Amino acid sequence: MKIYICDDEPQIVRDMENKIKNILQDGFITSFTDGKQLLKTLESASCNILFLDIDMPEISGLDIAKELEKIPEKPLLVFVTSHDELVYDSLQYHPFGFIRKSYFEREIEKLLKDCEKELSKKERHFTFKSGTENMRIKLSEILYFESDGNYLKLFTDGQEYRLRDTVAAVENTLSSSGFVRLHRGFLVNQAAVKRLGTEEAELGNGVKIPIGKNYAQEAKKRLMRYMLK
Repeated sequence: MKIYICDDEPQIVRDMENKIKNILQDGFITSFTDGKQLLKTLESASCNILFLDIDMPEISGLDIAKELEKIPEKPLLVFVTSHDELVYDSLQYHPFGFIRKSYFEREIEKLLKDCEKELSKKERHFTFKSGTENMRIKLSEILYFESDGNYLKLFTDGQEYRLRDTVAAVENTLSSSGFVRLHRGFLVNQAAVKRLGTEEAELGNGVKIPIGKNYAQEAKKRLMRYMLK
């Protein structure tokens, strides 16, 4: 699960991050104290859950929530505030939830469980441009990505697409959605792996993906954890 936190007070951000990490051991958390930097990041790398302070200088949480409407894969929006009077104004942006700063530790565990349940209902998609066409494919249909110079090849069962991107950039977007970096040039959907060997992973369709030495330890740990569920 990929989580962004945005609050203009660094100490509050650190406290929120630590409390979430104590509950979600496998969560990928990125924190921001600048709303503009958050919006810039969201242009290329979305998240599953966004914890957003309502009352911030320069650009408020409500301004950021308005910009989220332009993002194809919107995160679950959770407003974090110490100003109850601002909650009514935020309802127009249809947040998934609210959490009060003074009760964050008490309320965060239940809220994260609710977020997990909601995300499990959603079928997420990967959007990209292939040639002149805008594409939108279910994550569950993607088998793996392979580096191809300045491009990437995306493989589904029976179809191949080419897009201008890097393995690292796509990994940053999809690692919390079950995609594992096996090799410098390969990113694989963990659900597509049928057999895990010492030097390669075999997919359900028979394709064999090499496992690079620099990625082997973390990749095998994540794949084994998934396969043993």
